[in-house]
Amino acid sequence: MKKDAVSSSSIVDLQRQPAALSKKKGQRYGLAVTYAAIVAFCAFLVFSNRNLVAFLPTSSSTLLFDALVAQEREECSPSNTQACPANYKSRASQQHKKPLNVLLLYADDWRHDSIGSASGGVVRTPFLDSLANRGIQFTHNCVTTAVCWISRATLYMGQYMSRHNTTKMVEPYFYQYWNESFVRHLQTKAGYHVGHVGKWHFANYGKIERLWNYSTSYYGRHWFPRHGKGNGQIHVTKRNEEDAIDFLSKRPKDQPFFLGVCFFAPHAVDHEPEQYFPQNTSMEWYNTTTIPKSPSATNEAWKKMPSFFTDGNEGRRRWRGRFETEDKHQRMMKNYFRLISEVDETSARIVQELENQGILNETLIIFTTDNGLFHAEHGLAGKWYPHQESIRVPLIIQDPRMDQKDHGTTKDDFTLSVDLASTILGAANLPPAPRMQGRDIAELYLDNANDWREEFFYEHPTHLNKGRIPGSTALVRKDWKYMRWTDYEEEQLFDLKNDPYELNDIFDVHQNSSLLKEMRARHNELQASAK
Repeated sequence: MKKDAVSSSSIVDLQRQPAALSKKKGQRYGLAVTYAAIVAFCAFLVFSNRNLVAFLPTSSSTLLFDALVAQEREECSPSNTQACPANYKSRASQQHKKPLNVLLLYADDWRHDSIGSASGGVVRTPFLDSLANRGIQFTHNCVTTAVCWISRATLYMGQYMSRHNTTKMVEPYFYQYWNESFVRHLQTKAGYHVGHVGKWHFANYGKIERLWNYSTSYYGRHWFPRHGKGNGQIHVTKRNEEDAIDFLSKRPKDQPFFLGVCFFAPHAVDHEPEQYFPQNTSMEWYNTTTIPKSPSATNEAWKKMPSFFTDGNEGRRRWRGRFETEDKHQRMMKNYFRLISEVDETSARIVQELENQGILNETLIIFTTDNGLFHAEHGLAGKWYPHQESIRVPLIIQDPRMDQKDHGTTKDDFTLSVDLASTILGAANLPPAPRMQGRDIAELYLDNANDWREEFFYEHPTHLNKGRIPGSTALVRKDWKYMRWTDYEEEQLFDLKNDPYELNDIFDVHQNSSLLKEMRARHNELQASAK
């Protein structure tokens, strides 16, 4: 059995390896030794005890980190791979003349089967379908924590929640380590012009906002006042579009760029009774469609949930607001899909701007989302829990380096939210940052990597209180899933091959089996290595 890329045996490999400083011709030996000692000491301070940086003045910690960044940029190159993290490889198939631009289309509360090509034709997403036809669709892409803010910290840091330690919106712990984010690496190591548009979700955004070259942050509702452009309102997705095109039109033309378009849609406006508010031009879509329901969207499935899932559970509370009656279910799902189709149209216009500027073939395009969503499955709405509806999300990549024979194909390897940072850095010809825990997804289509993960660890903290959103962890494989409810010391086991809707917990049947013992041990191993 192949082990996950972040197993305990490989976690040390994710740390930055000691690098031998190459002497320049004519450099005196004594100076070289002194320089090596200084760099080694700084590296020890930063990488052996990261918390020390948090106690330094901001200017001092930034200078220290940037000095190391400059050193690492020189040392970790395709010609000197021994100085790089062990999971960085000089891959001839990935080398390109200049760094690629990167466009990240990052939507919200959108699960894997809510695009046309995966929905049996129910959902209208012609642009995303065409993007998949020009690229690759990853059918088993999953998040390592299914909630908006933690997934975003994982995106930028390339780390599990257990490592970036950001569990609360009001306490964005990863801010202290922003120099380790892929965004900061793109800026300091490859000269990228970086932009953020849309949803951020963390408190004190001003601390990070100034570090972007272009930044707008807004979310939480679907309609906003249109300031400075006459009276009326603008839809959040249209505002995303205008800001993205503004960034693209104003960017320096002599620099590569990264642009993250972070859509709020199709996330609900949770405090509003109607939840989903599309644009008027979309209201005719889906009028004649009956939205199908999953076999697990039943009261019987709700009764099979663990006993601590009561009416006070947040997922059940949201179910009542969205899906309690058939009429409400149809109305909510149609408006939800209208919001999705609007994101599809806006994404098409943003990519059209790349084509208008003649840079489409110089740009890596990634479409994915922060987490999945229950559409009444198991009697729930929301996300958070380790079920397939919550953790599986779409991923489509269009890459100029991709062989044409791969266009329009699918891959069923386990790709993860923790991989996105390393993938984006790879497009810039940069290795993963030392503490990142993911891999460059491009290995799957540029090098046909045969050592990819076959399982992964999932985690979610208790939120609000254990009665509303209980904490959970899981070991996820394609044929089996082991769940642990951390507040209640309760375990579950599902045979995904024969029970894809996760309706029949067979933990009791396998309580003394070698399978359960092996999965429990492996879960614990991956849990330890995620820290």
